[in-house]
Amino acid sequence: MDSPIYTDVTRRHDFVLLFDVSDGNPNGDPDAGNLPRVDPETMQGLVTDVCLKRKIRDWVLQVKGDKEPFRIYVQSGTALNTKHEEAYTANKIKSTGSKQTAADVSKARSWMCEHFFDIRVFGAVMTTGVNCGQVRGPLQLTFARSIDPIVPLDVSITRVAVTKPKDMEVAVAEGETEAKTGKQSEMGRKALVPYGLYLAHGFFNPHFAAATGATSDDLALVWQALTMMWDVDRSAARGMMACRGLYIFSHESNLGNAPAHKLFEHVRVERKPGVAAPRSFTDYSVTVDTAVPSGVTLTTLVG
Repeated sequence: MDSPIYTDVTRRHDFVLLFDVSDGNPNGDPDAGNLPRVDPETMQGLVTDVCLKRKIRDWVLQVKGDKEPFRIYVQSGTALNTKHEEAYTANKIKSTGSKQTAADVSKARSWMCEHFFDIRVFGAVMTTGVNCGQVRGPLQLTFARSIDPIVPLDVSITRVAVTKPKDMEVAVAEGETEAKTGKQSEMGRKALVPYGLYLAHGFFNPHFAAATGATSDDLALVWQALTMMWDVDRSAARGMMACRGLYIFSHESNLGNAPAHKLFEHVRVERKPGVAAPRSFTDYSVTVDTAVPSGVTLTTLVG
C-alpha cells in the first residue's frame, strides 16, 4: 500500500495548526511571573515554537520509549555531551585530547542523526564541548498566536497544608494573655487564560530531510503527535487543550508549487457574529478554501 502524500519526505509541506486552551496556561512566561505569554501591543496570546516541539518530543518518547532510531536528544535528566560521547565511542574516535578532524565530526554527526528522532526532524547544535557538529532540521514551526486578544488571569489559591512546622506553632506575644494560633493555610497563585484559540504555521523542507536522513515514519510521527500530544500532556496548570485543526499543503515539486503565505490564506478563522467574549471553539468558524493552486494537495487531518 502506498504511503500518503503528506508523509512523503521528498516533497515540500506547509501546514496550519489550530489548537485551543480553556482555563489553563498554554505557555508561561518566566519573565512575567509565569503568566501566559502575550504580545503587549495586541494582547494576543503566544505559544513558542520551543514549547510545541517539547510536546512533540514528549509524545514520541511516550510512544517509542528510548528505542532506536526514535530516541530523543533534548530531554530532562540527561546531559547532551554524554550523548555526544556515544557517537564518538560508536565510531571508535577519541572525543578528548587531540583536536578532532572534520571527518571525525562528520561521522559523529551522521551517527547522531541516525539514532535521534528530534535531531533528524528539528536539527540541533551539537558543538557543546564534545563536538558533533550542527544539523539544520527539515521541520520548523512558528510561534502560535491567538486569533483574538486574551485576558491573562492571576488567580489566588489557598493550601491547607503548611510548609514549615514552625509556622504552625502557637505563640503568645509579649503583654498578651491569649495565645494566637499558628498559620492554618498558605496562599498561592495560578495563572490562566479563560479561553484562547491559537494558530501556528509549520514547514517541512525535503532538502534538509535528505541531509538528516529523516524518513516517512518520522514525518508520520510528527503529524500523529500534533493531533494526539495534547491528550498525554495533561496537567492542572494547562487546563483543557486540544488540537482543533491540522491542514497540510503538500507540493509536487520539492521546491514548492506556491508560496507558503498564499496557501495559508486558504484557511480562515473568524469569530462568529455576536460573540463578544469567546469561551469555546464553537464561538469561531473555520473556512477552508479547497481550490488550491496546481501542483499542491491539501490534506485535512483534523478539521
